[in-house]
Amino acid sequence: MRLSDKKLLKLLRDHAPDAVPFRDIMSHFGIPKGERKTLLSFVQQQVEAGRVIALSGNRFQLAAEEGLITGTLSRHRDGYGFVTPDGGGDDLFIPPKGLEGNLHGDIVEVRLVKSRYDGKKEGRIVRTVTRGVQRVVGRYRLLHGTGMVIPDDQRVGPPVSISSRDTGGASDGMVVVAELTAYPSPGKSPEGRVVEVLGRPDDPDVEVMTAVHSFGLPHEFTPQAMAEAAAVPLTVPAGDVGGREDLRGRVFVTIDGETARDFDDAVSVAKEGRGKIRLWVAIADVGHYVKPGSAIDGEAYERGTSVYFPDRCIPMLPEALSNGICSLNPGVDRLTMTAEMLFDTAGTMTAARFYPAVIRSRNRLTYTEVKQVLVDKDTEERARYADILADLALMEELALRLMKKRHGRGSIDFDLPEPEIILDLQGQTEAIVRSERNLAHRIIEEFMLAANEAVATHIEGAESPSLYRVHENPDPAKLSDFREFIFNFGYRFAMEEDRVDPAELQRILAEAEGKPEERMINEVLLRCMKQARYAAENLGHFGLAARTYTHFTSPIRRYPDLVVHRILKKLIAGKLSPQERERLARTLPDTAVHTSKRERVAMEAEREVVALKKVQFMRDKVGEEFDAYITGVSHHGFFVELVELFVEGMVPITTLGNDWYRYEEKQHLLRGERTKGQYRIGDRVRVRLSAVSLERKQLEFAVAGMPQRRSADDRFGVEEGEYVRTPVRGKRPPRRNDAGGGGGGRPAGRGKGGGGPRKRR
Repeated sequence: MRLSDKKLLKLLRDHAPDAVPFRDIMSHFGIPKGERKTLLSFVQQQVEAGRVIALSGNRFQLAAEEGLITGTLSRHRDGYGFVTPDGGGDDLFIPPKGLEGNLHGDIVEVRLVKSRYDGKKEGRIVRTVTRGVQRVVGRYRLLHGTGMVIPDDQRVGPPVSISSRDTGGASDGMVVVAELTAYPSPGKSPEGRVVEVLGRPDDPDVEVMTAVHSFGLPHEFTPQAMAEAAAVPLTVPAGDVGGREDLRGRVFVTIDGETARDFDDAVSVAKEGRGKIRLWVAIADVGHYVKPGSAIDGEAYERGTSVYFPDRCIPMLPEALSNGICSLNPGVDRLTMTAEMLFDTAGTMTAARFYPAVIRSRNRLTYTEVKQVLVDKDTEERARYADILADLALMEELALRLMKKRHGRGSIDFDLPEPEIILDLQGQTEAIVRSERNLAHRIIEEFMLAANEAVATHIEGAESPSLYRVHENPDPAKLSDFREFIFNFGYRFAMEEDRVDPAELQRILAEAEGKPEERMINEVLLRCMKQARYAAENLGHFGLAARTYTHFTSPIRRYPDLVVHRILKKLIAGKLSPQERERLARTLPDTAVHTSKRERVAMEAEREVVALKKVQFMRDKVGEEFDAYITGVSHHGFFVELVELFVEGMVPITTLGNDWYRYEEKQHLLRGERTKGQYRIGDRVRVRLSAVSLERKQLEFAVAGMPQRRSADDRFGVEEGEYVRTPVRGKRPPRRNDAGGGGGGRPAGRGKGGGGPRKRR
């Protein structure tokens, strides 16, 4: 057969925009039946190259040059990828062969070529617009005299080749940072040179620095920023107190975790007539010390947020501020922006005002101590805090009112356990326990939520541009699937067109509480939720059932809070000029996008280090059995979380015995074709740890009591705790499965003002 691509493309061009059946192509070029497979293979090569589009009915069409889709490439660790269009819309699947010249994060132009068996669109990359990776963090390996860096993030792409003159002194097994000198191309690996050797992979400092470099976290302040921080006074000068309300006579306390060092909020309460309670929420006046345009402000904006790892924090502000003059330490004067609110017996706010103040915190309390006083009625602790016992009791009373009010309007609380990593003195994981969320946590959570909502309402009422914390309504299609899913358990909720009242979902969670399906319903509903983000327009907060909401209470560790402080302060002083309003309206949308992105990066980095700590903790437990909950189901298996240890891993579908399991997406289950056995999200299952991968930060489990299965299509090797799995032949690539439905997976973080410990509201 003699057929060039030019002749084929001309034929298709002559028939455009109509598609040409394959039999007509054979007829046009006089191809005999004996060469049908050869011709089909040739045409498929043009499809793979993105020149031709394959349509149903074995028809083919010329791929138009116009209509290319620009988006960001996300590679999966198993070799395939997805491109998320810049303008929104469905992701385009990119098969492994189409990724040979690209790395994770590249901005690319893609041509749609066909639709896949599962309805997903498939594309081919035709041009790389911008490279997303300039440096790669990973382990340096010397294999048969050839050096390479295996990326720590398995999504990045293939190993980076390192010549003998560019090793930077790294030895085999070291964690390094490699700068790319040549990008990959078909049949050729990327090339680079080692620019920094971080150290041994089991060093806790190296573990953190690996995440820092992998996620591009700024971790060193510039000399200019450090000089500005050093110039800030260690105490509050008398001149700074003028023009502020003096609240040093009020009883303010801070309530935080045992290891907290930066205290950005203090609270005080007082009884009023007719059962009303007045609440003061005093927040560190960071804006007094961090001026717009300063070096510190530039650093804080770039970071966007503090990043919290199990053993340390990468702060948004230099420690001289975050742990010093901006921290509301007990017994010293501190400048604050204060929200003073009055609540009636139903928890409704009847009055509020906001002003700069000076306070002196009476006590630095911990959540544990407050719990011992209020819940445990510990005699010794109550005697120790006898002078503020009445204040703490009044705080409890007000928090319960606010909680009842919030739940009554439909605010959604997911009751899913959160893990806490306990480290020994060497930084190794000693235990993984349930993170406690007691009454003390709820007191502070309710007070911060109230302050955030009050400030947002005040600024919106003044018709000023501002940053809002928004949480949009769940995706209608996912809601519909959720309603269908819970119907099988006897639950129903009403939808108006494509929207649902959050109170309806909160009612479902309340009805399921304590029942066998409670965990299941929590997990599935969580996957319907969108991620909260920052926006320059008020879109409301669905999860909190709040019409107006912002972040105000953590300016030490969140840049959006600092922005809101500056706006509020100018409003109070009457200095928000028309020019300033115009500037805010112009710049706040970009600030919202940037800070939302930085929050996502921080969350991913935190989760990465926590995942490593969990895997390290489990590495000597291979072969042991555990009780677990199924937390997710996909084409290629199901995910579990151990009941006692809060550790996650996967049970591959290839280990489930002699049956073919069908994935039922809407029902969140795998069902055996022959045995009719099923594995469904929320189910409790007994599993055995079968493999640990430190490099991939993954655990693999098998159902306990089921014989281990290893076939030629599922080879399994272990070397230094690392496992490698080859794809099952003929197995379709799994769908993209972002746990949490658009990123709404289990929240993480430590921003109290964001909705409580370990949550980012």
